[in-house]
Amino acid sequence: MHLSEQEIIRREKLAKLQEMGIDPYPAPLFPVNNTAANILANFKEGENNADFKEVVLAGRIMGVRDMGKANFAKLQDSTGIIQLYIKRDEIAPGEDKSLYDKVWKHLTDIGDIIGVKGYVFTTKTGETSLHVHELTVLTKSLKPLPVVKTTADGDTFDAVTDPEFRYRQRYADLIVNPQVKDTFLKRTKLINTIRDFLNERGAIEVDTPVLQAIPGGAAARPFVTHHNALDVPFYLRIANELYLKRLIVGGFDWVYEFSRNFRNEGMDRTHNPEFTVLEWYTAYKDYFWLMEITEQMLETIAMNLHGTTKLMVGDKEIDFKAPFKRITLYDAIKEHTGIDVNNMDEEQLREACKQLGLYPDPAFGKGKLIDEIFSEKCEGHFVQPTFITDYPVEMSPLTKKHRSKPGLVERFELMVNGKEIANAYSELNDPIDQRERFEEQVKLMERGDDEAMYIDHDFLRALEYGMPPTGGIGIGIDRLTMLMTNNTSIQDVLLFPQMRPEKPEGQEQEEEKAAENK
Repeated sequence: MHLSEQEIIRREKLAKLQEMGIDPYPAPLFPVNNTAANILANFKEGENNADFKEVVLAGRIMGVRDMGKANFAKLQDSTGIIQLYIKRDEIAPGEDKSLYDKVWKHLTDIGDIIGVKGYVFTTKTGETSLHVHELTVLTKSLKPLPVVKTTADGDTFDAVTDPEFRYRQRYADLIVNPQVKDTFLKRTKLINTIRDFLNERGAIEVDTPVLQAIPGGAAARPFVTHHNALDVPFYLRIANELYLKRLIVGGFDWVYEFSRNFRNEGMDRTHNPEFTVLEWYTAYKDYFWLMEITEQMLETIAMNLHGTTKLMVGDKEIDFKAPFKRITLYDAIKEHTGIDVNNMDEEQLREACKQLGLYPDPAFGKGKLIDEIFSEKCEGHFVQPTFITDYPVEMSPLTKKHRSKPGLVERFELMVNGKEIANAYSELNDPIDQRERFEEQVKLMERGDDEAMYIDHDFLRALEYGMPPTGGIGIGIDRLTMLMTNNTSIQDVLLFPQMRPEKPEGQEQEEEKAAENK
């Protein structure tokens, strides 16, 4: 293992602490009784000093200003940063001043975790601070943090922004960019808001298998693994839809799951191979009802997170106030391309694609050709929340046929800021029709479409017992979080986004030398 000069020095300091009889990694119990955020928000000099006389904090050293026999330091805990005032004779009151002269001044570093006890006061410059009278080393940091530069007012002017560092070492990103934590706190609040919204209306949260014998419920390429005990291939789920529908067959009226899904496809600013989707299925409801309750839920989320339905996403103001605009898929394509794809066959659709400068995969059938036109030429125009409704049957193998429009199904996708956020159907519950749709998918698979659906015979058997009329929806939690936190990349709303495996230390240099010698 190659160590930098600073890492070597820190290991030497670690050894010196141990020589002094100080455990740099003591037992975890430390009686914290307050937080930086609470102190900064609630301490008022001269009014409530008694409430802050015996404060115990723990956190990471983020800065030190040496003044000889006294220091000011910045301590960062999980809630924020507070200033410490550390005086030599306070933390080392007897003749032995080694805790200050050696441990504090020479054997601690930026990034070390310490525990402190003291009282809160306000400095002459008006900064709320903790006057420390006890100090304990809780964790010696062996790797230096990236340097973040700030002005005298505390404004950052040289932030750590390198995506390779931030996404690969999220733990360090959260330390040096504490504002990043706010995104993930809002993500948790968003999920809890949805959970409360659904639970209050009688929905039941369930769990369904991640390992599946047949990857069903979506048109996507699966990850394949092997079950050693059974000696058969298994797939990481691409969706949980077919299992949730089995529960509707079994007698549940409304079930939902926050599903971790996996699709062996491309990666970009809005796609990650591992992602989170909320899916729910409700008996005796259709896609019209789903539109109404989805509007209500998104409006509730916006209000809970921001106190308003109007949010800035980039330079656009998006309003989540219900009701949302509704337009059919064919009307949306005609509005933005001038082409009426209604009643076109596959060859006519291919010709329409050429007119629009699109050259889709030859394996694509009618449904995917229409989807290609909409995705490439129309999707980006829908900034405000808009329901795109009534899709062709070829695009929707799990959806009930439209009650009044032949050749279409009762389906909508919710578009916001030019991206799909939700996909919903009046669910297909006719087992004979469903079998025929699956068989059409097999034909597409034989043509080379590696995202076509497999036939799930057990699901067909479940439908034959009888599934009541049902409405179902899938909502992309990652994309919804991007909108609600004003982030443009899915990597910024995933704590640990998928990345190419890191090369062993020194391998890149060896590869560069090998390339130069060729």
